[in-house]
Amino acid sequence: MRTYLVTGGAGFIGSNYIHYMFKKYGDEIRIINVDVLTYAGNLENLKEVEDRKNYTFIKADICDKDAIAKIFAENDIDRVVHFAAESHVDRSIRNPEVFVNTNVMGTAVMLNCAKAAWENEDGTYKEDKKFLHVSTDEVYGSLPDDETAFFYETSPIDPHSPYSASKASSDMLVKAYIDTYKFPANITNCSNNYGPYQFPEKLIPLIINNALQGKKLPVYGDGKNVRDWLYVEDHAKAIDMVQEKGKLGERYNIGGHNEKQNIEIIEIILDTLQEMLPEGDSRKELVSRDLITYVEDRKGHDRRYAIAPDKIKEEIGWYPETMFKDGIKLTIKWFFENEDWMKNVTSGDYQKYYAEMYK
Repeated sequence: MRTYLVTGGAGFIGSNYIHYMFKKYGDEIRIINVDVLTYAGNLENLKEVEDRKNYTFIKADICDKDAIAKIFAENDIDRVVHFAAESHVDRSIRNPEVFVNTNVMGTAVMLNCAKAAWENEDGTYKEDKKFLHVSTDEVYGSLPDDETAFFYETSPIDPHSPYSASKASSDMLVKAYIDTYKFPANITNCSNNYGPYQFPEKLIPLIINNALQGKKLPVYGDGKNVRDWLYVEDHAKAIDMVQEKGKLGERYNIGGHNEKQNIEIIEIILDTLQEMLPEGDSRKELVSRDLITYVEDRKGHDRRYAIAPDKIKEEIGWYPETMFKDGIKLTIKWFFENEDWMKNVTSGDYQKYYAEMYK
């Protein structure tokens, strides 16, 4: 039975990946989920799998070398899928050192522990061991307002926020281990994910949650910043396919071919909510474009991201299957069916953070 060590598996993308893997492989695999459970890590995301005999949760910090080394020592880890990271740009602007510590130093710990566990005496590695580092398109910086311009795996790294700089640093660290130690790893850089279990500091769940309560919908700057949107289950499938078919040492861009301005995303969400809310639902009257409120632009706000997933399609056969018009309906449907989840994650500290960030 192949054993996967998933870091940050209680977060948004990590938990969706775990659900996808069990749906695909069932009892053929074992998953060990390591998460320190910051504000964005939520074990409610994994209630459906917590009783599986082939699933284990370990509360640990990826920066804790002893804790991570112990996991490798006590388990024959075949695959590492490294999601764990601080990931919100706004928070990175306020507390950059937290992002450097988790995203850079934490990645170094993961690499060192995997290398020590997998390396043979002659410098080669045990058979069928692989490390996948999950990263972001933000490491490439910003594209011009030109629909023919895209990020490729060969695009220069040019981060503009503390978050993207910390992720770019961790990418370079993984690449250094590949080049220096011939370490069996891949790097993936994905576009903006959306879907179930996403913490509502991110644009799409934030807009859904606020609109249903008749709260203001904050829009940075002129709202015309462009992002490429990727449904999270498509991303989970891509990660699995890279682990199975990807050429070791390679970087793969994972894009959704769903590029839209932020203001366009908000308008689509509002229209879709109106369409999906039943007649007589009191929330239907609250959902309105009048809620849109322009706020001061984010510092270092990149104008446009767009990923070309040509390489992963040609070499591995993956392509994004979910168009935004379909994915947003699936996402809203999930939030409708999981209102208690949203209430739980938006209580307490999140409310204080939200009030301060968007005042």
